[in-house]
Amino acid sequence: MQNSQKVDHLWDREDISKTARLQTMLAHKALSLIVSLPGNDLTLARAALEEGADALKVHYNVGHRASGNHFGPLDEYTDIFRAIRSEFGGPFGVVPSGSIEGTRREDVERLDGLGFDFYSIYAHHLPSFMLHDPGLEATFAINDAYDVSLMESTAHFGFTALEASIVPGKEYGTPLSFADVLRYRQLVLKAGVPVLVPSQRKLVSEDVPVLHHSGIKAIMLGAIVTGKTEDQLRRAVSSFRNAIDRLGQKEPSGSEQSVSGSLAAGHSVPKTSFAGHMDPSVPTELSDGSGTGRDGS
Repeated sequence: MQNSQKVDHLWDREDISKTARLQTMLAHKALSLIVSLPGNDLTLARAALEEGADALKVHYNVGHRASGNHFGPLDEYTDIFRAIRSEFGGPFGVVPSGSIEGTRREDVERLDGLGFDFYSIYAHHLPSFMLHDPGLEATFAINDAYDVSLMESTAHFGFTALEASIVPGKEYGTPLSFADVLRYRQLVLKAGVPVLVPSQRKLVSEDVPVLHHSGIKAIMLGAIVTGKTEDQLRRAVSSFRNAIDRLGQKEPSGSEQSVSGSLAAGHSVPKTSFAGHMDPSVPTELSDGSGTGRDGS
């Protein structure tokens, strides 16, 4: 429970806007830990939070390849989503559909009222009506078929982050390679917004310094790493939490403090703002926290 208390402290501050939780997290933390729950379950959500997750993501109206689960319509989960929201103040996201036809305007318009902060959806599943502010921060995912050069247009549309879901389905659950890291790095340089990496590979805690060095802003643990049971999830989240903490997160810089000051003063911060983010062209030192500069492997 100690990790959860440390994570939640950021959201207890009155200067953090409730409409910019995800952006604030990505701005203030050197590397964030998001848990994509393998099931819409309060016990799993509590376990993830107690082991140190910075943010949570859930699903509805979608078949989930990695977990093998099928998530039903929104009405099946409204009570559990409200219960999860009541457990913490950090960023809470949702995948609203697994197809463009299944992304219903009436459902999306309800998400803010259920306590969600951001949505996450593949670009080819995202209908144009969602490009008009639905009251949530916007993230989108790309797969291995996307033209990376198109990512240069991301910031123009006001997205908070890009989810790099670029591992081919037939390769799910295999180890992270340097080829993957090069592709993540390319997206960091091209996207103009923070890049999140989901655990389509069988990520291990030793991958944390390498991913951090590539410039990504969050690791999103899903079923391939967390498993489906509470015990499996606890072990995985704890391992990655400890690895991230060993990176030696620094105190907020002046630019990060200016983000908080603007939010406290009631000024809006554009979703495309890079205040508080690392310069993606200047990676941080690769270190396992021991001061040796090694990657910990």
